[in-house]
Amino acid sequence: MSGHNKWSSIKHKKGAADAKRGKVFTKLGKEIVIAARMGGGDLEANPRLRTAVQAARNQNMPKDNIERAIKRGTGEIEGAIYEEITYEGYGHGGVAILIDCTTDNKNRTVAEVRHALGKYGGSMAESGAVSWNFEQKGFFMIPAEGKDEDEFMMEALEAGAEDVKLEDDMFEVYTVASDFHTVMKNFEDAGYEPLEPALVKVPKNTINADDFAEKLMKLLDHLDDLDDTQKVWANFEISDEVMEKLNQE
Repeated sequence: MSGHNKWSSIKHKKGAADAKRGKVFTKLGKEIVIAARMGGGDLEANPRLRTAVQAARNQNMPKDNIERAIKRGTGEIEGAIYEEITYEGYGHGGVAILIDCTTDNKNRTVAEVRHALGKYGGSMAESGAVSWNFEQKGFFMIPAEGKDEDEFMMEALEAGAEDVKLEDDMFEVYTVASDFHTVMKNFEDAGYEPLEPALVKVPKNTINADDFAEKLMKLLDHLDDLDDTQKVWANFEISDEVMEKLNQE
């Protein structure tokens, strides 16, 4: 799961300071619209919507924006009709890339993805060419301060977690995708507040990207910055030394 860990860590440290708030809100809003359209506007009865709304609140998205997105999804007010689509590609060194998009115009989106891949050293892949290498998992983080690692891991496993990793000052908790919301509720009932809950795509195997990390990160950053991109996943890992250098740039 290190490919996901490294990507998350780099994005958290490198991207937090320069994130464009308006673009972030647009992407969060699209996810809320899709979630409400698929499962209804009741947060208690719609786990995906509840997670999307929590993610929006974590980014300080205004309450009115959240409520409008829910109403667009349920059809109470008019708005664009979005659909979800995942594109597959290759980056430097044969790194596999998945680009999850939400769009109201597939022709525009595929053209933008293809252009970004070609411009920054990647290429499009056929459907299924790289997706086999990723598994969907539930994911959230718990602050590690003041917690015994062994005791927390035992408690997490009892709550239904599939895997727990200590990364810096956070416990990263992974679950089977279908158990995600149940496990999160078990943690909440135990007094924890899960941070950054999400369904993630974890690579089954990874490629060491130390020799081309800067170029690869530039490609992934540009894919992530596309208006219709929701998430970018890649099966790479880099050493702590190289990651530290990237974070300093």
